[in-house]
Amino acid sequence: MPFIPHTEKDTQEMLAAIGADSIEDLFDEIPAKLRIDHLHGVPEAQSEMEISRLMRERAAMDGSPLCFIGAGAYEHHIPAAVWDIATRGEFYSAYTPYQAEASQGTLQTIYEYQSMITQLTGLDVSNASLYDGASALAEAALMSVRANRRVKTGLVLLAPGVNPVYEQVAAAIAESSSASSIRSPWRS
Repeated sequence: MPFIPHTEKDTQEMLAAIGADSIEDLFDEIPAKLRIDHLHGVPEAQSEMEISRLMRERAAMDGSPLCFIGAGAYEHHIPAAVWDIATRGEFYSAYTPYQAEASQGTLQTIYEYQSMITQLTGLDVSNASLYDGASALAEAALMSVRANRRVKTGLVLLAPGVNPVYEQVAAAIAESSSASSIRSPWRS
């Protein structure tokens, strides 16, 4: 439920303090002919996915511009529920030792995510507890080398779409572990 800070009493007190009778009085400089009570072409309430579909259809009328940002920045959909959950205090302040409930919340979230990923992908394991993509890439590379010790090279090749900063971090971690080397054959 969203937080609405002002009660009706608060609103009336604020209006009285500035000498206005109603919220509408705050917009009295806008000519009446420019005011609208509804938006043409904007449907009534729809689900997030319905609105996303509608926006894609309307954007297609303008053509379909492509995203060329690269380096790990790609177009993707993040459901509103993710933001609501991710911005809860018990999840984003997990590493303060005096907030055991925050740490427990993060552990529960990671457990639920990992469980869902293993069910969706059919994998035996899933790991979501690394700090960022770069260190996750390094750990995945080192794990693959350890899991394939019979291959003596210890060389891990990266796809050309990997963020170059991630590659640098992974290479630095691999060098310090002396277990493998990481490089992208597509970059000089």
